[in-house]
Amino acid sequence: MSTGAQALLRTLVDGGVRTVFTNPGTSEMHFVQALDGAPEMRAVLALFEGVATGAADGYARMAGTPGATLLHLGSGLGNGVANLHNARKGKSPIVNIVGDHATYHTQYDAQLQSDIETVARNVSPGFVRTSASTAQLGQDAAEAIAAAQGPPGQVATLILPADVSWSEGGSAAKVPERAAPPRASEETVQRLAGLIRGGKPGDTALLLGGRALRRDTLMLAGRVSTAAGTRLLAEVFPARIERGAGLPPVERLAYLAELASVQLRGIKHLILVDSKSPVSFFAYPGKASDLVPDGCEVHTLAAPDEDVLGSLDALVEALGAANAQPLLQEASRPKPPTGPLTAEKVCQAVAAAMPENAIVSDEAQTSGLTFASVSAGVPAHDVLTLTGGAIGQGLPVAVGAAVACPDRPVIALEADGSAMYTLQALWTMAREGLDVTVVLFNNRSYGILNIELQRTGAGEAGPVAKSQLDLSTPQMDFVQLALGLGVPARRVATGEDLTDALEHALAEPGPHLIETVVPSTVTGARLKVMPYALNALAKLPLPVARAIKGKLAP
Repeated sequence: MSTGAQALLRTLVDGGVRTVFTNPGTSEMHFVQALDGAPEMRAVLALFEGVATGAADGYARMAGTPGATLLHLGSGLGNGVANLHNARKGKSPIVNIVGDHATYHTQYDAQLQSDIETVARNVSPGFVRTSASTAQLGQDAAEAIAAAQGPPGQVATLILPADVSWSEGGSAAKVPERAAPPRASEETVQRLAGLIRGGKPGDTALLLGGRALRRDTLMLAGRVSTAAGTRLLAEVFPARIERGAGLPPVERLAYLAELASVQLRGIKHLILVDSKSPVSFFAYPGKASDLVPDGCEVHTLAAPDEDVLGSLDALVEALGAANAQPLLQEASRPKPPTGPLTAEKVCQAVAAAMPENAIVSDEAQTSGLTFASVSAGVPAHDVLTLTGGAIGQGLPVAVGAAVACPDRPVIALEADGSAMYTLQALWTMAREGLDVTVVLFNNRSYGILNIELQRTGAGEAGPVAKSQLDLSTPQMDFVQLALGLGVPARRVATGEDLTDALEHALAEPGPHLIETVVPSTVTGARLKVMPYALNALAKLPLPVARAIKGKLAP
């Protein structure tokens, strides 16, 4: 006879869930003990729940199968919510296991008692369940796995009372089979094919997201583009985009709404492929939240719960584009930079050193702005971005990606402010011997918030306001922080030293951190002028506006 914990683990393993990122407490001890009886399950310890949840997200994005977490009660779940939010927005499949007090203990309202289900529904709206009995636990777990897998993928939260975990009488259950997702209807495909054929080149655009940004689907989208002059756009923060030499180039929408509006201007038909209609990241006084230009109609080829690959394939057939050769990105590399470092030079150095088949976890929001353009032609690679906008994702996602793909080098482009949210991820990298190279942009400020302070029209910042966005006093020493967490680290100040550090880190197995102290990309007069320049874009001729956009956000 199995305990509930043993039945739960066997259900997870048999259901294809082979990695759990843990930060356990007393209520989860029977699950922890049962791990020794499930050698197929890899357990990865995190020092903070936000690392565990972010790592499960990165793992799921790259493995294509659910990552699992083990968290301690409502407080532990609360600590991990930000990165579960990012996972929800990225439609990552995660089985989120949260321990709870024994069922008979809840009546006493002990110090750690809380309403876990209410917390969970914020990030797991499609599946939250408290397992009521040991006999039912296996089936609950099987249904959680099925819910997480989707499509679309989602966070499925299973709450595990301690006595349900430790009691005898559990049995593993089989994950229920789900019907294959439907592809777009013939009527939809023919209607969209007609719109594409009836317009001029550039009148239509495919807005790609989620599963539409993988190699097979990109090739199909590239055929549509070649055959009909359809533009290829990607959502602002894709969960995973395959890019680089030999793949169709796709233009990601800019984070700044004014720049995204320039990209969308002139489109008459915007076709969504596993993406949502574009909106501004935040509301701004006097500016529209909906970024779809006037006169543009929005259509859906494939929703997140539909067959994206099959739907694109059907559109290619309807257009007679099966033999069209997609435009592919030519191979190219920038030269390694020289002299004192800037953020742009750091991006250049990383692109120059990029190894084959790399995975990039990108959370360098302002300092990493030029990375996309300078790395366009480097060897094919994956980029994982900040899907939900909750910072502190970059390092944990790199952990999960490295666990999922141990044969691939992982590069984390990380900013100083966001790094401090989940710096404990470095310890997990060291403990697990993960092949992650962290390139830390230290501009000693919340750079993105300095820009947003100007864009929101909040007014001139005084000394107190400025101090809330400044990280220079005291200065953070990321080399010492990394060394203290077991990761070899060095600080570099020139392009030559950075190139040398990258070559060493990428050649030597295990984690490394390279700290680059760089000036902020937008400061002084340029920062003050930016809101006026952005507002003027809507009034400029489109070619001029696009040229300016290319300078501001290449």
